[in-house]
Amino acid sequence: MSAVPDNKWEISGKTSYWSWDLKELWGYRHLIRSLVRRDFLLNYQQTVLGPIWILIQPIMTLVTYVLVFGKMVGIATGSIPPVLFYFSGIVLWNFFNDSFTGTAFTFKENAHIFSKVYFPRIIMPISVISTHFFRFLMQLVLLVLLMGYYALLLDASIVFSVWLLVIPVIILFIGTIGLSLGLFFSVLTAKYRDLINLVSLGVRLFMFVTPVIYPIGSVPEKVRWMVELNPLTPLFELFRFSLLGEGTVTVNGLLYSVCFTVIALLLSSLLFNKQGDKLIDIV
Repeated sequence: MSAVPDNKWEISGKTSYWSWDLKELWGYRHLIRSLVRRDFLLNYQQTVLGPIWILIQPIMTLVTYVLVFGKMVGIATGSIPPVLFYFSGIVLWNFFNDSFTGTAFTFKENAHIFSKVYFPRIIMPISVISTHFFRFLMQLVLLVLLMGYYALLLDASIVFSVWLLVIPVIILFIGTIGLSLGLFFSVLTAKYRDLINLVSLGVRLFMFVTPVIYPIGSVPEKVRWMVELNPLTPLFELFRFSLLGEGTVTVNGLLYSVCFTVIALLLSSLLFNKQGDKLIDIV
């Protein structure tokens, strides 16, 4: 579906690799807002605690990590208090994980909508990312409160520096990687349903090659390359360095993450645009 002169629309079976029109997307901004509101209502309506569940899940995960990886396994977190170390990783990982999985099943979860009404298919992934971004902000606020508690009451060494200004950029790249990989796998899971289970399992395993529960400096040299091959690794380390003052950050690692993000977004967008309308007939 494309715009033609005199405010008319032309509907055809043709698809293109780049069909995004920023003006058209802006025209659907109210739809994005409605979809975000719908997701919040569906998830927390008729629940006892409502949106507080957004904070309960990472808190319960934090308690588990502190007990298992901090107390039982004894993974060193350097000068960063274990609670802050693990929670910073949990918050950032949740944003990536939710953004990726929410986008990866776009056609499977919304086939009934796509087949009935037209709107740019990318609207649905954008609404998913927006929803999880607001969830991330709530968890980030809790992390900041924990940092304040450690700094003021426990006299922990919490460093607030100019590096805090980098955090919005890190969040942007994390969300973009989640969106890019999600767009790519949304096409695959629409065509091959058995990949849904593989994607769900794969993202769980992917967490263990991401420095969520350990600093990259604690990884043995002979297997560290697997962690460094992960484009999320430099971003997680920079996030902790910016927020907590400790992390292993290299220029080459950051350049690798930036290049991966740009290329992944470009290629996944081309694939999503080309295959999006064709997939409606098979989902």
